[in-house]
Formats: sequence, C-alpha cells, structure tokens
Amino acid sequence: MYNELLNKEAKLAVIGLGYVGLPIALEFARKVSVIGFDIKPDRVEMMKNRIDPSRELEPEEFDGCDIEFTADIEDLKKANFYIVAVPTPIDQHNMPDLTPVLKASETVGKVLKEGDYVVYESTVYPGCTEEDCVPVLEKESGLKYIDQFKVGFSPERINPGDKVNTLTTITKVSSGCDEESAEEIAKTYELVIEAGVHRASSIKVAEASKIIENTQRDINIAFVNELSIIFNRMNINTYEVLEAAGTKWNFLKFFPGLVGGHCIGVDPYYLLHKSKELGYHAQMIHAGRFINDSMGGYIAKQIVKKIIAKDKDIRGARVLVMGITFKEDVSDIRNSKVIDVVREFESYGVKVDVVDPYADKEEVKEEYGLDLSQSPEGEYDAVIAAVSHDKYLEMTQADFENYMTSDSVFVDIKGVHKDKFRDKDYWSL
Repeated sequence: MYNELLNKEAKLAVIGLGYVGLPIALEFARKVSVIGFDIKPDRVEMMKNRIDPSRELEPEEFDGCDIEFTADIEDLKKANFYIVAVPTPIDQHNMPDLTPVLKASETVGKVLKEGDYVVYESTVYPGCTEEDCVPVLEKESGLKYIDQFKVGFSPERINPGDKVNTLTTITKVSSGCDEESAEEIAKTYELVIEAGVHRASSIKVAEASKIIENTQRDINIAFVNELSIIFNRMNINTYEVLEAAGTKWNFLKFFPGLVGGHCIGVDPYYLLHKSKELGYHAQMIHAGRFINDSMGGYIAKQIVKKIIAKDKDIRGARVLVMGITFKEDVSDIRNSKVIDVVREFESYGVKVDVVDPYADKEEVKEEYGLDLSQSPEGEYDAVIAAVSHDKYLEMTQADFENYMTSDSVFVDIKGVHKDKFRDKDYWSL
C-alpha cells in the first residue's frame, strides 16, 4: 500500500475536512494523490477556491497539492487508503455521540474494496474502532476485517491556532490491526510527519494514548481551578502563587481558566463512559470534569457579588464579555465555556454584550442563540477579558477604561492583564 501510494498507483482519501482533516489532506497531497471528502458541498466549494472554512490555513497552503475536493461518495471509490477525521462530540447529557464517526464508517464501507486500508484519527475511547466502527465497515462492504481490509488508528494531535507545533512537527502515534498494516500505516504517515512516528503496539493502545493526553490536562487544570477558588477566599492572587511555585524545577505549570473546546472539555467523558461500562467509577476524572464544567457559573457569580457590593441593582446591570471562541486567536466557537458565564449573568437579569474579532456572527447565533455585538457600546458595570486574543493582549488599561465607569469591575479570567491594572477594581481566577 505504501509503495502504491508513493507511486500514485493508489489514492488516499480524507473523510472530514475540518481543522484536523484539511491540513492532513493538503500535507499528503504534496506527496501522493488525494481525495478530500466532506458532506457539506458549500465547504467543498470554498476549498476548491483555496479557502479554509476553519480559517486556519492561508490560500497559498493549497498550492502544489494533488488533491480533488468532493462531496460525492462516488469519487471515493477511486481511493484505497481512507483517513477518517470527523468530530467525536458529546451530547447534552455528556455522553459520547458517535454519530459522525459511525456515519463516516458507513460512507467508507459503501466504497471499500478488498485490500483497502481505513485509518481513524477521531478521538474515541479504547476499543471503539474495533468494537463500534469495524462492524459498520464489514456490514456495508460485505468484506471481512483483517482478511480482506485493514484498519488502523492514528490519533490527531493538531492544536488549533498553534503556528509552532504543527501537524508535521508533532510526533505521530500510529497503529494497525496486524503487523503488516501497522508498518504500512506508519510508513505512510512518515511521508509527511517530520517529527517521526511512534508505532503503538495495538489500536487500543493508540486510542488510549490520545484520550489520556487531554484527560491529564483536564485534571491538572481542575486542580488549579480549585486552588483559585480557595485562594479567592483568602484574597490571594492565584497567578502570583503559581509564579512563585513555578520557580521550582519540577513544578507543573498549569493555569486556571475555562476548559471548553472539542478536546479537553470532551475527551474525558469518553473515558468516563467506557470506565462505567466496565463497572468502575473513575472518581478523579469525574471530579475534574465537575470542577471545570462549573467554572463559568462560578466566575459570573463572583462578578455579580462585586457589582451588588457597589450598591448597584444587578437587574439591568451591563456587562461586556470580550471573546466567545473556545481559545485564543481561533474562530472555533464549539463547546466554548464562555457561554456558561453569559448564561449565568442572564439568569440574574444582567444585560450582556459579547464581542469577538474572530467569531462568526451567524455561527454564534446558530450555535448559542446569541447576538454578537459589532463593538462595545457605552459604559459597562463590568468588563470581562474572557479570551486572550492577541488583539486584546495589546490593549492598555486606558483602552479598557473606554468601556468602564469610574467604579467598574475589570475581570481578567486568564490573569494576563494583572500588571496593567493598579487603580481599578480588578479580579481574576
């Protein structure tokens, strides 16, 4: 398979062209012949015109690529090596929603031929690839797993907005269903991964390696979030405590904040689900999720107390929230925990304006039913720097004061502006 791809006797297809799939497709398209498939025709048309719908890649990154973008399943029949890179979200009850990855498996199964390879990059719980996805491939194709087609798992490690740690510079973990497929898959990824490929011993090991990466971060952030709650009651600045503790060489530098997005805020629930299936209650993982999921409400409540302490009527108070995306300098709003802050304010009757230079107004309206403001209007009782976009980091105290009254509260969730504010009511986690 590796040689056939390299000689362009076989084609590689990427199913799902979001912030994970498109960079993979373009990188491979510089080495082999690629078919980029997405179920949304409007997105496909944008990519045909060298536009990344996720706004992560520049038009020139499409140059020199041997790639065909399509939303037609018939075009996938020309491929022999399929990479599935679709979302694996959670539902409203925090349960894994496998619908996208199972639908993608159905699509691939309909075009799968004897000798073909299927590699999953979507983050799942250990066992999902072989227990949930492979049966769909077998049913749709009529072929037998391992004997007639091969399957592997190579978890995505893309960090949205990161221009340093990119697809090619991050070590790739890969695996296969047998020795032959494991080596063919690893060699195929080595075509584009400059940092090298780590060959996991099994598909389950590869699945587990990805899900604990984000679960580990989630637990560590939950710890410092809990510290911030404790230190707030002691009137101690958490960031100053972390700065002091960080002078020891082996202190782990994690910081408090809102934990959202489609990785750290989601993946632990997949592990919790599988753990529960196996009859074990994962207490530490569950506690970490509870703490992090409650931080939005906690932040809003602290600010409500501060506004009331100034003898202001909280009903009708005005608050400006700066940033709605799930992290800095990206346009992705999925599972942003800033919305929890907004909803908590609204429950008190607070008038909230939300601005964000990266977020799409229509997407915010569709996802959260929230009308994004074009710009701040007038003065606010509290201004919240919720997301540390570069444009906000460049702002001075005077810039923020344009939106504040003489007794407004400035809330710096990430603690990045603490050295700017000396004579204002300042609060951070």
